[in-house]
Amino acid sequence: MVAYYTIAGKQVGSHILSIATLSTVFGLSYLSMGGSKKPQATPPIQATSKDEETFIQNFLKEAEAEGKAKH
Repeated sequence: MVAYYTIAGKQVGSHILSIATLSTVFGLSYLSMGGSKKPQATPPIQATSKDEETFIQNFLKEAEAEGKAKH
C-alpha cells in the first residue's frame, strides 16, 4: 500500500519521495568526497652541504623507482 502526498498540486507516492531522498543524500555525499587530492608533502632535507642534499635526493629517487618496479 502506497501513501500519496500532495506536493505542488500533484499526487506523489511515498516510494518516489524515498527514492528522491536517498538519491540526494548519496549524490551529495559522493560529490563532497570528490575533488583534487593534495600532493603528499615530504619533510625538508636538513643536509649540512649541497653535495649531501643532492646525494639524499638521488637516493630517494632511486628508492622510489625500485619501489614502483617491485609493484
